[in-house]
Amino acid sequence: MAQFDPKNDANQTSPDSESSSTCSSQPGISNEGASRRKFLQMAVGGAAAGLVTAAGMEFVAPSSALAQSTLTPEMALKELLEGNKRFAAGNLTSFEQDLAILRNHTSEKQQPFAAVLACADSRVPVELIFDQTIGHIFVTRDAGNITTSEIIASLEYGAAVLGTKVILVMGHGACGAVDATIQGKEVPGQISALYPHIQPAVDLAGPDLEATVKANAKIQAALLRQASPVISGLVKKEKLLVLAAFCSISSGVVSLLK
Repeated sequence: MAQFDPKNDANQTSPDSESSSTCSSQPGISNEGASRRKFLQMAVGGAAAGLVTAAGMEFVAPSSALAQSTLTPEMALKELLEGNKRFAAGNLTSFEQDLAILRNHTSEKQQPFAAVLACADSRVPVELIFDQTIGHIFVTRDAGNITTSEIIASLEYGAAVLGTKVILVMGHGACGAVDATIQGKEVPGQISALYPHIQPAVDLAGPDLEATVKANAKIQAALLRQASPVISGLVKKEKLLVLAAFCSISSGVVSLLK
């Protein structure tokens, strides 16, 4: 079975593209102009401070916890995309694994080979989409798959402490959060707090929804690379890939965005 084994992560797979995606969110209120520069300063100051010193790449975590996966970034990406091929074809293998054994192996530590920033939409269950199981993917989710300081901090932990080799920012078709930002309608509560994060994509590709979803995924991936000294340092050392992707809800296929 072509499934990633946490005890032997020299597994090989081959990537496949194609995709579209969906994100559920509610309509929104008037757009609030928050500059990306201000956001980047906030993200760097808040998220990166806990894991790096003034030197830039000194991690607080014990060295024994670092880089637990021996997969290369390219191999990790191939494993994700090969799993998505199985999902799209309806040939899932992750459910064949003994969950009791997996829980035993992961009860004291985790060794995810990849991290995914996905939308909170119920139609994009990350582990299913990539046909992976317990301990394989470090998942962060919020409406619109946006990069906040908390998301950056979480993904820094995944990359610097747990040794994830690839971070995939995955948008999806019919995303409600992106559509709400395009429409700019008034909504209850704090839903409109999403708008400033997504507005740059609307400015770039709106009002076409799919184009804006894809633009948003690419912008959020770029923010991850720029806002975090931890992540950018690992990317420069070729120890980590940070990429954008799009998931088609109708087909289930994930494709990389360039």
